[in-house]
Amino acid sequence: MSWDDPHLQVDYAPEGAERPGEYPYTRGVSDEPKVWIMGQYAGFGTAKESNARFRALLDAGVTGFSVAMDLPSQMGIDSDDPRAAGEVGRVGVAIDSLADIEVLMDGIPLEELSQVRTTANSIGYLWAALFVALAEKRGVHPDEFGMFIQNDVLKEFIARGTQIFPPQPSLRLAVDCIEHVARETPSWVPLAMSGYHIRESGASATQEIAFTFANARAYLDECVRRGVDVDQVAPTLFTFLAITTDVLPEVAKFRAARRVWARLMRERYGAKDPRSEQLRIFAFTAGSTLTAQQPMNNVVRASVEATVAALAGVQTLHVSAYDEALGVPTEAAATLALRTQQVVAFETGLTTTLDPLAGSYAVEQLTDELEASIWALMDDIEECGGALEAIGSGRFARDLSEAAYRLAQRVESGEKTVVGVNRFPAPTEPLEVFAIDPATEESQAASVRRLRQTRDQAAVEAALERLRTDVQAGRSVMPATIEAVKAYATLGEVVAVLKEEFGSWQPSAEF
Repeated sequence: MSWDDPHLQVDYAPEGAERPGEYPYTRGVSDEPKVWIMGQYAGFGTAKESNARFRALLDAGVTGFSVAMDLPSQMGIDSDDPRAAGEVGRVGVAIDSLADIEVLMDGIPLEELSQVRTTANSIGYLWAALFVALAEKRGVHPDEFGMFIQNDVLKEFIARGTQIFPPQPSLRLAVDCIEHVARETPSWVPLAMSGYHIRESGASATQEIAFTFANARAYLDECVRRGVDVDQVAPTLFTFLAITTDVLPEVAKFRAARRVWARLMRERYGAKDPRSEQLRIFAFTAGSTLTAQQPMNNVVRASVEATVAALAGVQTLHVSAYDEALGVPTEAAATLALRTQQVVAFETGLTTTLDPLAGSYAVEQLTDELEASIWALMDDIEECGGALEAIGSGRFARDLSEAAYRLAQRVESGEKTVVGVNRFPAPTEPLEVFAIDPATEESQAASVRRLRQTRDQAAVEAALERLRTDVQAGRSVMPATIEAVKAYATLGEVVAVLKEEFGSWQPSAEF
């Protein structure tokens, strides 16, 4: 057999070794080599502008994409609200209602998409409702296309900070979405257990996984409490993790995470469906490793991180653009990030061998050490009351602050090298930076005002009143939310009703 033979064996492990696709899935959830779903995180300005970018990425070969939403949309604040001033369309696309989703997805066939993702955690129930409504308007069953809703609102209390309501009602809304999707559109992903922003905030690899799975237990426990079988929910889930340039520990982290999840599902939840034990991973190259100094170095960093993802056997991947430390990526930078994925996937041969670093002394030891440390931290969190208690007491915030401080000290002292920043500095050449049209904000605000003048106001008010009644009765918000967005209620109007019932998040003195 020559090295050019396309039928090379896909696993070189000796007889008796753990196999990919077998419990505890250290070596991967499948016994067949597969190329991951390629997606790029994009969105800016208005829905029309973002639609053009998405079409260009689809033409370039993406098989799914993530919709970056601006901060007002993520917080359930309409674009014409005074609180949105200066932020509309800045870090993502402005989405105020179903009308914007219709424009955003214009000309994009839903049934041909493997994944549409968003990181809008605090409005996951709204994002699901918007796409259910869009599908119905197009005559497509929602289960005929792939939807990936991050919906991990508990993570927002730990890192990133776009939470809207207090923790307990936030958990309720997230689980309403998870339960609805598990029963009505089981091909969708209703929760991406997110460690990415936890890691981006300075956490260690152990904290990234342990905090993420502690939050996951809160969601699963609430599902089980409601009478939903764990095997109805767990197979639909993904986890969303960061990839840094620390190659071997990062490969080991993904392997250890799969092993811990498999044991958690089998031993602590009694899962019977093997799919419940198989941790599907969406990996995102670390934005925190990108530098504004010498930004072209970021191309190399992203390439290394994409290679880590290939070595670790992830299911979905996003590669950050080299100019993201400076602003929204240009189309050229976003396309190069996609090409980075494609080169790693189709030119390196890494996707033809399952878990190629299995058996490495270093990787196997690091995997074992990480597994042990993740379990120890998860057990400690549970003994202290679980994720909700760790959020309320400020424990997660304290632990993350301390980890971030230690990391910053290592960079500042030069113990951790950042090329072009604390080692090998040099003048940075001017770089083209993507600019948002300053007219975007007023244009979007005017669009919302026109919508309110032309829609059926009575239908909106009836749907919002149903939402209020359902919340007060303890029923799921999903049916009423779907009805409201189909009537073109805005995100801000839906969130306003829920705020009246749930109140707003007020941090304790610990924060």
